[in-house]
Amino acid sequence: MNKQFFINNREKYLNLVESDAVTILSSGFTQYKTADQEHEFVVNNNFYYLTGVDQDNVTLFLARVDGKRKEYLFIDENDETLTKWVGRKLTKEEVSELSGVAIDNVLYNSELDTQLNQVFQMSRKSWGVFTKCYLDLEQRNLKYFTNFGLETSKWLREKFPAIIIKNAYQPIISLRAIKNDVEVELIKQSLDTTRLGIEAMLKQSKPGIHEYELKSHFDFALSKANKRHSFDLIAASGINAVTLHYVKNDDVLKDGDLILFDLGCYTNHYASDISRTFPVNGTFTKRQKEVYEAVLRVNKQCIEFVKEGITWSELNQYAKGLLAKECIQLGLIKDEAFVSQYYYHSVSHSLGLDVHDPALYTDKIMAGVVLTIEPGLYIAEEGIGVRIEDNILVTKDGRINLSKDIVKEVKDIERLMAK
Repeated sequence: MNKQFFINNREKYLNLVESDAVTILSSGFTQYKTADQEHEFVVNNNFYYLTGVDQDNVTLFLARVDGKRKEYLFIDENDETLTKWVGRKLTKEEVSELSGVAIDNVLYNSELDTQLNQVFQMSRKSWGVFTKCYLDLEQRNLKYFTNFGLETSKWLREKFPAIIIKNAYQPIISLRAIKNDVEVELIKQSLDTTRLGIEAMLKQSKPGIHEYELKSHFDFALSKANKRHSFDLIAASGINAVTLHYVKNDDVLKDGDLILFDLGCYTNHYASDISRTFPVNGTFTKRQKEVYEAVLRVNKQCIEFVKEGITWSELNQYAKGLLAKECIQLGLIKDEAFVSQYYYHSVSHSLGLDVHDPALYTDKIMAGVVLTIEPGLYIAEEGIGVRIEDNILVTKDGRINLSKDIVKEVKDIERLMAK
């Protein structure tokens, strides 16, 4: 990603927030998973969107003062001993090149506390008069949940109670919702790797192996491309497919069952998210084909329904109505009101840096949004679960199916599996 992308993002962000304000964001921190090992670091996506820096313990200061943009990044200084053990961290020069922040404004974390105090305490070294501070105040309904923004807000209230605390989360995700050509291209690259992994699994599917054995072929496709999963892969065969987030993947594939995959990968932080459903032995039964083609019809109709100006709610209601009619035709229900017995999730979500990119579902869908279309039917009494998911770019003229090359027609699935 070119540094101009991140420079532009910061400029657009500053045009959205109030004046007399400074924004402070963190890349995040590594977390321990055992006494002697850390979880893989995952950068805060709002921070990354404004900086392009993927490293722990980096802080961004951003403001507009006297009509000019002021921006600083604070990073860890390389430590000789740590470098020998875990490798070196980014240098000032590298951070400047990635982000577009001037090298003189890339400072070490040893100066962070001094800069914090100078920003909020009037002195000869102050940038200006700030009455507000924007923080990423993303909150989760989880016990003990906290983050850099929430902790910094507590510190500000205690030390500088006159400062008005504002939330940077909404302005940033409103920008993230609209993808440019470079972002769309990265999603397409993720989809291409996803396609190769799916095709590898199809060719290796057979009764008697475990779900995790089939999953390993997708894992290999990602490793070969030096990419990582965008979420925990779902490989749900038979009755397991009626559980939406089944991730144990340890059951044995049985002859005559279907297997539902929900999977994706990242390319330079941009995600794919695809669901496909296939017969374990390579051939759909008559009933499986009926259910599968019912879901496929809804998938195609919903894709055609996508256009600029509709709301997420309208899209979901449209899908629900179609699936209700299909359930009646399949003999599952007699009244459309009971469709939730067999369909119990939304048909779409935004896609980008996050698999479920943040979005306000009361808003209208705009050109430049990338979203999923993923209708499904889950028939526990028949041991059948089917979901078909594509990734769609909304355009001024309609939509583009970015995942159109990933096999989903019955005849194409059976032909590929026969090979």
